[in-house]
Amino acid sequence: MIEADRALKAGSRQSKGPAVIWGFAALAATLAGAFALYDRIGAPAVPDLPIAARVEAAEKRYAERPSQSEAETAAPKTEQPTPDADYLALIKQLRTAMKERPDDPQGLALLAEHESRLGNYLAAKEAQARLVAIKGDQASAEEHARLAALMVEAAGGTITREAEIELAAALKLDPRDAQARYMAGLLQIQNGRPDRAFPIWANLLAETPADAPWNAPIRALIPDLAWLAGEANYTPPEPGLTAPIPGPDAAAMEAALDMTPEAREEMISGMVAGLEDRLATQGGTPEEWARLISALGVLGQTDRARAIWHEAHTRFASNAQALATVREAAQKPGSSDDL
Repeated sequence: MIEADRALKAGSRQSKGPAVIWGFAALAATLAGAFALYDRIGAPAVPDLPIAARVEAAEKRYAERPSQSEAETAAPKTEQPTPDADYLALIKQLRTAMKERPDDPQGLALLAEHESRLGNYLAAKEAQARLVAIKGDQASAEEHARLAALMVEAAGGTITREAEIELAAALKLDPRDAQARYMAGLLQIQNGRPDRAFPIWANLLAETPADAPWNAPIRALIPDLAWLAGEANYTPPEPGLTAPIPGPDAAAMEAALDMTPEAREEMISGMVAGLEDRLATQGGTPEEWARLISALGVLGQTDRARAIWHEAHTRFASNAQALATVREAAQKPGSSDDL
């Protein structure tokens, strides 16, 4: 089977797996730009839609998403190029082998990959779903994220409830999984919440290489996304550079120490509240958890800082480097006293 896979890779065309997702991102960028332009110059006599109404509409859209099967039925059918005859012959051999050994994890992974290359996203999704089911608790974050991506492809770009469950599983296992984070931001865009999508994508853009496959679609969309999220002063990092992570930074903490207690608390509390809410609902990087703990220590809220440390310890227990980053913040004077 390994030899067959080598032959498949040698004779196959480039994978079109991410095509629908990247295409949807481009469409989302166009739509976001249109909304931004209309909001600035369109229909000035028409009252603006209150934020509460927008959030309510977004929640309604989120709740009324189609199921995976409904989205797959409604997905447009795309014509796929005819692959090389030898490649097709090898695919048929792989399919036959998997009928004889339907629970072979390696074979299922190969089948999911090559069905996806052929544009057979339903078959690819089914193979990947069986792989994840067989592995159970041993399935990796990457395997859950891969299943979510194939579900999105099969659904024509829609992130359904079922796909969201796989995203959540991936991010629980690895909060820094890039593919899952990209789709988590896309989910928020699909459901009309640019305020939630922006920090997810801004962090991903800041933390990952410039040649990453999600870099170009995020860069195309994030200026309008930032504006819609109320972050009009946001500037994307230059390719290859790292942007500041949203949230209270070292300079803000140092400045706060020179203020009166009242002014310091007023300044930091607003920043801390937003960061704490986002980490609780969406997760974040070890650096963000460390900043939250440090900020709570500056505010003198050691009990909350200690609780955040324990939660971070649980989240990053399997990642020694991430845990060390958070522990360093928790061991600073005033942050926590029980380490």
